[in-house]
This record gives sequence, C-alpha cells and structure tokens, in this order.
Amino acid sequence: MNELSNRATLSDVAREAGVSMATVDRVLNKRPGVHARTVGRVTDAVQRLNYRPDPAAARLARQRTHRVCFLLPSGSNSFVAMLREQIADNRPWMEDHRIAAQAFDVDALEPQVLARRILELGATLVAGDTAVVMGMDHPRVRAAIDELVATGVGVITLVSDVPSSRRHAFVGIDNVAAGRTAATLTGRFCGARKGGEVGLIVGSMALRDHAERSFGFNQVMAAEHASVRILTPVEGRDDARRTERLAAELLAEHPRLVAIYSAGAGNRGIAAALEDSGRANEVVFVGHELTPDARRDLLSGTMDAVINQDAGHEVRSALRLALSRLTQEPVHADQERIRIDIYLKDNLP
Repeated sequence: MNELSNRATLSDVAREAGVSMATVDRVLNKRPGVHARTVGRVTDAVQRLNYRPDPAAARLARQRTHRVCFLLPSGSNSFVAMLREQIADNRPWMEDHRIAAQAFDVDALEPQVLARRILELGATLVAGDTAVVMGMDHPRVRAAIDELVATGVGVITLVSDVPSSRRHAFVGIDNVAAGRTAATLTGRFCGARKGGEVGLIVGSMALRDHAERSFGFNQVMAAEHASVRILTPVEGRDDARRTERLAAELLAEHPRLVAIYSAGAGNRGIAAALEDSGRANEVVFVGHELTPDARRDLLSGTMDAVINQDAGHEVRSALRLALSRLTQEPVHADQERIRIDIYLKDNLP
C-alpha cells in the first residue's frame, strides 16, 4: 500500500473519537457548539491517527463558492488603492479555488462606523466565509470582530492588527520594527545636524500600525539620536490635503526642522509642502509604502527612503489563510511572513 491509501480519513477520526463526522468537521473548523471534552477527544484522535486533511478532496467536496470580503478604508489612500488592484489581479487564482472576493469601503477612523459595518457585512456571510478587516484597534471594533467569529465566520486583520480580538490571523509587517527602521535611516541621513527637530506625521494614533511605528521610531531616536528633538505627532487622517497643510505648518513654524517622518499615508501632501517651501533638498523625508507617487518623489530627491510592505503579498497571504480554514491545509509561516522592504532611489524595482 502506498502512503495515500494508508492516510487516515475523516470517518476514521470520527470512529476513533466515538462521534459523528459532522462533529469532527465542527471541531476541525473551530466552529462553536461543541463541548470541550468532545473537542479534546477529537483532537486526541487526530493526533493518534496523524490525520491530515486532503486539500484537493476538500476543494472538490465544496458545493458552494467561499466568500472573502475585504473591508478597506475609504478615501484617497494610495496604498489601499494598490490593495484593491491586487484583489482584482488575483481573480483567476480565486476562480480556480472557488473563492469570490469583494472589497467594501468604510470610514476606518470612526470606530462606531467601522464596528457597525463589520456587523452589517457579517449578516451577509455564513459560517466558513471570511472577512478581511483593515481598521483601528478599539473596544467596539474588537467586540464586532468577536461577534462575527462566534457565528463561524473567519476574520483576518490586514495591515493594522486588533490582537486582543478573536481574529484568526494578522497579515502585515512588524510595525514597531518598521518604525525603528525608519528612525535608523532618519538619524543616519541627518548625520551631524545636532540640535535639530524632527516632525512626526501620522494618519491617526488610534490606528495600531501608526501608533506602533511611532513607538518604534521614538525608541531608536531617543536611544541613538538624543541630540535631535522629536516634535509632538500631528494627525493627517491619511488625507493628502490635510497632510500637506500640516507639513507646511511644520516647515513654517520650525526653521530648525531637519527631518519629517510620515508613519501613515498622505505622503503626496508632504512632498508638495517640501517642494513649495524650497527645502526639499534640506529636510530628510522618510515615509511608508512604495506607491507611484512615492516612486516619483524618491527619484526627484524629495523623499529619501520608503519603508514598504508588499500589497500583492498581503492580499495573496490573506486569501491563502482564508482558504486554509476550509481545507485545513497547513500554513507555512515563512511564506506568509510579510517582510519590511527598504527602498532608496538607487534600488527601485
């Protein structure tokens, strides 16, 4: 007999655990309503039999298309636009795997609006479907995610995590490390310009990714570049016009400004303010995400460095994680780890 013929089946697990196949399915898919002792018996049976789901069989057995709904911030965020493009570009792969994906807008900076939209979206999904949520870490949002998970719907947080919720996975970079990386670059670019000031612009400190980046940035600047003073963060709400106004105010009010670190979106506005002030070649500018505008600003010299996360990798990873909940196919951590990329004008892809 070959390995495949000896492979334990779902019915073998059910027989070993003394339960029905439906109960085994509920346990393996982490659906609610199964007694803890029964979960333990099924888990023990899976380990004794070395049961591994057959992904191909699971896909063939599915009678309906699996829905994956992306809830993304509304507005003019260029990186979010790149995520949308990647969702569209992956449709052929999704069709092969019986996945239907949709992207929806939401004001991700208003917790009550985001929480309500999560629950509204959940009302259209059934157990086994997946919601991919990009938004803030807030009690109302955490409660909405937990309510969705309780119905059997999978939840994956994207770019900005909600770690204390019952979400199944997070897809994104280590944002504290990203902020620390930005600080190292900023400090080195500033060089011997001691006694200067650094402006910090975020979308919102209520967004966990922006808060974590700011935390990491301040850690390194305080420890390694203490002669430079970090100004109080200002919030651009990821809006290019608002961010341009804030950057212009920083430049006008702080003649000793040596650098600007942008932990969020709206970088087009910062670049415009730097160019209008005539200080684009004087003030170091480090930001996030290699958007088309960021590429142009790197090439022109207005921007000095970009900390990037690959939008395509993130969308593909979210889709693979959503599918793995159905097929029980193993997830390879190295494949799903989102790297921190550093781009200068000299190494643009």
